[in-house]
Amino acid sequence: MEKTDLEELRGKVPCSAVLEDAGFALDLKESSRKAMKYRRAGEIVIVIHDGKGWFDPLSDAKGDVFTLVEHLDGIPFAAALYVVAGLVGFVPTEPVWRREAIDRAPDMTIIERWRVRRKPWAGSATWRYLRDTRHIPERVIRKAIAGNVLREGPKGSMWAGHTDSAGQVTGWEERGPDWRGFATGGAKMLFRLGRFDAIRLCVTEAAIDAMSLAAIEDVRSDTLYLSTGGGWAPATAEALRALVHRTGAHLVAATDNNAQGETYAGRLRDLAAEAESGFERMCPAADDWNAESKGREKPKEDGCRMPAGRLKGDASPG
Repeated sequence: MEKTDLEELRGKVPCSAVLEDAGFALDLKESSRKAMKYRRAGEIVIVIHDGKGWFDPLSDAKGDVFTLVEHLDGIPFAAALYVVAGLVGFVPTEPVWRREAIDRAPDMTIIERWRVRRKPWAGSATWRYLRDTRHIPERVIRKAIAGNVLREGPKGSMWAGHTDSAGQVTGWEERGPDWRGFATGGAKMLFRLGRFDAIRLCVTEAAIDAMSLAAIEDVRSDTLYLSTGGGWAPATAEALRALVHRTGAHLVAATDNNAQGETYAGRLRDLAAEAESGFERMCPAADDWNAESKGREKPKEDGCRMPAGRLKGDASPG
């Protein structure tokens, strides 16, 4: 098949069509407009680039619609071409949500867009969303506002800022009652809540979870609560590496209690081993820390499939 024919076929069949045909279902709660999460039993595939690309968050697998078929069916490229050709005209289910673009300002930089947004205040829409819907205590909300990592988003949503080592905003997690996403044009780094010079580093997968864990632990003074925003970009890995190389650093993998959380925990364990720092795995009894905080339970240590461990150079977690 000629290259032009391949490109034409690739443009006619989105990755979502392959996944739906293979029995995957869209996880609307865990999806955003730019990253659609599909599940089948214990398998997860994230569709990106407007349906033209995909990756497996539990492995290094990624690619286009042809490699997706190869990945799912275990067949060679030539056979994958016939599978994809057979899906021409297949229309995948259209998500029921639509994210309005009222927060978009293409002529403004990330920093400018962040600066023009108001901080939440007592009784504001974002304040009520965090307190009443997410059950984040007001003392933690105030702590995040004081740290300049929260902004009022559109439609009562929340913006949780990601910053670099100098405190410069690089992007933000967006969470609301009906949708989630990340700042258009922004870069995932780390959401940071707590003392920047802390040596106990609790890493979660979402800013909501970082704030929830902080609430459960009553915002420990020796702890910096972090969120990767569900990603593992090179910039995020480098930011974590810089933190964990601090003298006496103790890295806590406080990721979700599921397969993806275990994968992230494994990567964090590797970072701790590389830096010869302390490490432990701490996970919620529920799926994530926000669900845990709503039940007002204490953190459950050593309760995951990846138990807490002490590596060479371990510091005391307390």
